[in-house]
Amino acid sequence: MLPELEFALTWLNDKKNIVIAVVASTWGSAPRPVGSMMVINCDGHFEGSVSGGCVEGSIVAEAIALISRPGHKVLTFSVGNDDAWQVGLACGGTIEIHLYSLSPEAKPAIEAAVQAQKMRDTGRLMVSDRGENVTFEPQNTGSTQAMATVSHEFCTGCMVLPISPNLKLVIVGAVHIAQALAPMATLCGFDVSVVDPRELFLGERAFGDAERMHDWPDEYLAAHPLDASSALVTLTHDPKIDEAALKAGLESDCFYIGALGSKKTQQTRLDRLSQDFSQKQLGRIHGPVGLSIGAKSPAEIAVSIMAELTEARRRCDAF
Repeated sequence: MLPELEFALTWLNDKKNIVIAVVASTWGSAPRPVGSMMVINCDGHFEGSVSGGCVEGSIVAEAIALISRPGHKVLTFSVGNDDAWQVGLACGGTIEIHLYSLSPEAKPAIEAAVQAQKMRDTGRLMVSDRGENVTFEPQNTGSTQAMATVSHEFCTGCMVLPISPNLKLVIVGAVHIAQALAPMATLCGFDVSVVDPRELFLGERAFGDAERMHDWPDEYLAAHPLDASSALVTLTHDPKIDEAALKAGLESDCFYIGALGSKKTQQTRLDRLSQDFSQKQLGRIHGPVGLSIGAKSPAEIAVSIMAELTEARRRCDAF
């Protein structure tokens, strides 16, 4: 949600009215889940999506008609299999989308929501039915329970959007696999940090838009703790580096931990870590990391890691 809200904030800063369009309910083959968002400004520019692509044109047209005044409109797209392709519902289905017109007076609440996400806090962005009253209510910072329980609400008089930390991926080891994995994870919505104490490995190598940190992973993670929306992948093959990170990961409630290495390497690693952690705790480590797809090249291994990480994310109740 952060990119859409950041665009909304930019347009509000320019004294432009905006419309927020949010998927409120779905049935059947709807390609975007509840909470998916678009923001549209008075010039018809938009960011985000609420369907497979074709519904967006109708949303923009309705937003332009609504944008000049505070207001609220509900749109329902319901189709059968014969005409599903025309509105982006590949096998038929129904989506309900709520549109809210907001004036620049909404800026403080939107700004607070964006700041909360960047600071890895949680909260609720609340919009009145007519869009005349927009407020942000912070909740418990970094609370796993808060992230799991805050949900979207579309009730009489108000829309509630949950605000939670951005997805975060910490990659330990500035190796070739990391050069492929980091940009993939960024495209999948993660804030990515590549951490390596070996300055030679970081060098001038490219990792997309990822943060590059010349630091020991335990020191980095002590200063930037993992939370329930975080994932950790270790890639160095060096126990001094990888296991320092794995210990920090096991002591956190991050939703995914992966470690590169053969089955033999993984067992040796677990034997060492068993001095400090139970078998149940050690069972959280995905090792050898990645889905078994026969990957060989660094890019293929990165694909297998991203696939396994995505599977873990989608199985997590917090998301």
